[in-house]
Amino acid sequence: MYRAPRGTSDILPQEQAYWRYVEHRAVRLCELYGYQRIDTPAFEDLGLFSRSIGEGTDIVEKEMYTFEDKGGNQLTLRAEGTAPVCRAYLEHGMHNLPQPVKLYYVAPIFRYERPQAGRYREHYQFGCEALGDSAPALDAEVIDLAWQFFISLGLRRLTLKLNSIGCRQCRPEYLATLKSYYSGHIQKLCRDCKTRLKRNPLRLLDCKQPQCQAVADSAPKSSDYLCPDCEEHFSRLRGYLERLGLPFEVSHRLVRGLDYYTRTVFEIQPESEGAQSTLGGGGRYDDLISELGGRPTPAIGFATGMERIILNLKKQGVTVPALPRPRVFVAYVGDEARDEAVKLAARLRRVGISVIGAVGDKSLKAQLRQANNLAASYAVIIGDEEIKTGKVVLRDMATSEQETITVTQLLERLRSALG
Repeated sequence: MYRAPRGTSDILPQEQAYWRYVEHRAVRLCELYGYQRIDTPAFEDLGLFSRSIGEGTDIVEKEMYTFEDKGGNQLTLRAEGTAPVCRAYLEHGMHNLPQPVKLYYVAPIFRYERPQAGRYREHYQFGCEALGDSAPALDAEVIDLAWQFFISLGLRRLTLKLNSIGCRQCRPEYLATLKSYYSGHIQKLCRDCKTRLKRNPLRLLDCKQPQCQAVADSAPKSSDYLCPDCEEHFSRLRGYLERLGLPFEVSHRLVRGLDYYTRTVFEIQPESEGAQSTLGGGGRYDDLISELGGRPTPAIGFATGMERIILNLKKQGVTVPALPRPRVFVAYVGDEARDEAVKLAARLRRVGISVIGAVGDKSLKAQLRQANNLAASYAVIIGDEEIKTGKVVLRDMATSEQETITVTQLLERLRSALG
């Protein structure tokens, strides 16, 4: 028997209410903040991700799904959402539009990593990107959007963590200091961190191994090495967040997992702890578009995993609205009535009434049992007598009361009852 590949899952009908609820809230909030939807291809040129994410990251070195197509091109399944949006921004000349350009997406992301709660090899991501402006007020807006999104879902007991990791001007000095500090603790580091020390020292602060976290807790802080421009940007951002009433805490170990981040980085976490506790996060990537071949373009964004959100909704006991279901069941007795039932079901659907029609050779009792199992509000029954008189039987499934009425009366009654 075939099964879904490891690290993937089927989204069954009984789970769809959570997915539609989360996506609806995301879309509604993006509309309020002036973001427009963009959809990019499921695969891109390998170089787009290796160049933007960073050669020394776990994503590029261990987790990307890369393949060669029949034309000899090296392609990679979408490993994250920001780089494709930046590629589209460049390719379609969006720098000529009024800035900032505000875009959002809901898309599958593919990473070959160890499956665990809230993390899959194929997962769905909601993300927002604001490209073309460096103002700290835009940082505050994106963070506020992310915060309000989680709050609007009904999630509570959240923490907003914030940091600044500087820019090209001030970060080199910080990285040098960081490497010097870690060189004195190299015997305590895990194998991956010993490699990071040589290739990507900023990632040292993000390691989840207990022995490495103890070293990171006393590591130099990036906020102590910011240049005047970065310091002013970070100070103004904190001021905006205070004005917006967003409770935040500065975390010097917060660096995020991608190389393209500059200045602002942030994460929103639930009360639970652990490596997979983060609900979502993001930050600035002011150098990314120029690294992809465009002119210098400041930008900021955030992303969150849909599966992890749903996991937390269930954990916090948040009730989501049920999806609409057909509330009318059309039943029949006899072969001729079956043909009329098909016509009636179609007629009801044409006027906007959702219907499930009985099929097969089940008895009327079995059909009504099916209507009850489907939680139908009404059953419409057609038999030989109804065909002769041009009428139908309308049965209230809650009270078992029924009456014989014309089809015109049926339409009026159902429209009134079902809105």
